[in-house]
Amino acid sequence: MAVDGFQYRALYIYTKDLEEDIDLQPGDILTVSKASLDFKEWDEERPELLGWLLGFNERTKQRGDFPGTYVQFVGPVRMAPPPSQPRSQRPLPAAPGPEPQAVSLLDLTEQFTPPETAPPTLVNLVEAIEKKGTHNATHITINMHTQGCGNTCGLPPSTDVAASSSGGRELSLVLERATSVPLHYRLTLQYLLTHLGKVGRGSQLNGLDPHTLGLVFGPLLIRPRSPMKAKATTPAMTETHILSDSEWYWGEISREEVNEKMRDTPDGTFMVRDASSKLEGEYTLTLRKGGNNKLIKICHRGGLYGFSEPLTFATVVELINHYRHDSLAQYNAKLDTRLLYPVSKYQQEQLVKEDSIEAVGEQLKVYHEQYQEKSREYDVLYEEYTRTSQELQMKRTAIEAFSETIKIFEEQCETQERYSKESIEKFLREGNDKEIQKIQSNSERLKSRVTEIHDSKRKLEQDLKQQATDNREIDKRMNSLKPDLIQLRKIRDQYLVWLTQKGTRQKNINEWLGIKNEAEDSYSLVEEDEGSPHHDECTWYVGDIKRTQAEELLRDKCDGTFLIRESQTQKGSYACSVVVDGDAKHCVIYKTDKGYGFAEPYNLYGSLKDLVLHYKQESLVQHNDQLNVTLAYPIHGPGKVG
Repeated sequence: MAVDGFQYRALYIYTKDLEEDIDLQPGDILTVSKASLDFKEWDEERPELLGWLLGFNERTKQRGDFPGTYVQFVGPVRMAPPPSQPRSQRPLPAAPGPEPQAVSLLDLTEQFTPPETAPPTLVNLVEAIEKKGTHNATHITINMHTQGCGNTCGLPPSTDVAASSSGGRELSLVLERATSVPLHYRLTLQYLLTHLGKVGRGSQLNGLDPHTLGLVFGPLLIRPRSPMKAKATTPAMTETHILSDSEWYWGEISREEVNEKMRDTPDGTFMVRDASSKLEGEYTLTLRKGGNNKLIKICHRGGLYGFSEPLTFATVVELINHYRHDSLAQYNAKLDTRLLYPVSKYQQEQLVKEDSIEAVGEQLKVYHEQYQEKSREYDVLYEEYTRTSQELQMKRTAIEAFSETIKIFEEQCETQERYSKESIEKFLREGNDKEIQKIQSNSERLKSRVTEIHDSKRKLEQDLKQQATDNREIDKRMNSLKPDLIQLRKIRDQYLVWLTQKGTRQKNINEWLGIKNEAEDSYSLVEEDEGSPHHDECTWYVGDIKRTQAEELLRDKCDGTFLIRESQTQKGSYACSVVVDGDAKHCVIYKTDKGYGFAEPYNLYGSLKDLVLHYKQESLVQHNDQLNVTLAYPIHGPGKVG
């Protein structure tokens, strides 16, 4: 069923501030439901009065909020009913104004050549003034100045220009004393002063005596040289210094690293980083709200900062301090929290706190047992979630079948009712009560059957709704366990790295991990079996080859076949190409001061070989959900063909 709506056309580029916003490009067509607007008649044609609009971008196929100040009304339209969505209230950004255009003027030396006496533009203006009359000379000459004749020279301020109005000889004497003035500037000034002398001689008509002319045109034509300014620290430098000292400012840090540091933090936790746009003065505030990270753009314009127009804060520090005491609800109703808990760059914990091998090993045992317990709990939930998901799908299929069955029975009821009416009238005329009772009995049985099917369908829908609710709860519990599993695995790996770097025997590590014999899986970072092909870098390192070449090498190889190559996009780093589900997948191996790894805080391996040996046993799924595979078979090793 179609509903009434309106269409608007985007006039300006708009980059979304919040996840519920949509981006705009000039020319985009936005469709808005009439029911979603609170407006008086004809206000729909003035979107700037409507505030934030909830609409659908026909180009990007995205639905979300956009500012009414960035669009113009196109016309009414019929549209599909949109899903209901709560609206936020926040300040509306002003429409972007036209950028002021700078006028580029040529130097006087490039505008005319002696024996010409002045720039042609100036000559034409003066001739027009003198032809029209000198009573409007002030207005026209000031306009002439603004059109390109600027400060003609750097004459000393003591030069009395007005005194030259008594005649050409006095004017020449004045200019002869200004020997440091370049020829083009001196000629132009002489031409202007000659003109002003004529204006002064008509002072009885225009009121412009020599003294008045000097007061008006002196500051325009003869400006003193600007004094040298002492070098001072700019506000921007001061702001940068203050900002860099703030514990919650992390500078140039990736969104992934922010997500890692914000994981499992309470609502109100926040940190600030440089914006991904790399534009000077732009930053991104990450705020924890509702168990999710909200990204909020900090805008910068005209030396002021804020989340949206009008920008009112002189510094980012002032902005953050304000919202540490006041709720962000005044900016966005959905963000009803303050900036409560800064993620401090000065208080990052060192995971391995013990200082002896025995103490570290015992703590490794504790973390490993906690990890196994959480893993078993997660596995139970996962099995239950999988089973109930299958049951839910079966019930949905059954409900669809019930709907089709009900449709068939209701059609039969309609048909029987139509023909029964005719038959009953016939048997009534014949007085055949027995047949009438039989028809009525069949009709009742059919209606009763339809009712039973409706009841069964209704009961199944109720069961489906309850089971879907239970399944969502299981999913929530699984999601709540994932951060614990990842954190415990990260800590365990850190302890393993520490023990390996200290030269701890693998036998001891296996004891702490509860591994009884060699047949069990090992969590060790370095395989003791020196015969493994993984120890030979030539079996998996292929150097500088392209992504497409790597995919060709891995074609038709079994899952777990891999190679390491130089990264084409991250210079100085490497890439791992590995076969997963029959396809070659790629991920970057970062080279940092700490070591090699796929992501922080796992960049701890002293060499590519150490990394390969570790992920021979450990799945890459902890870094990417699509990479549930180990580095099992080096490309040039004895691996089997898939």
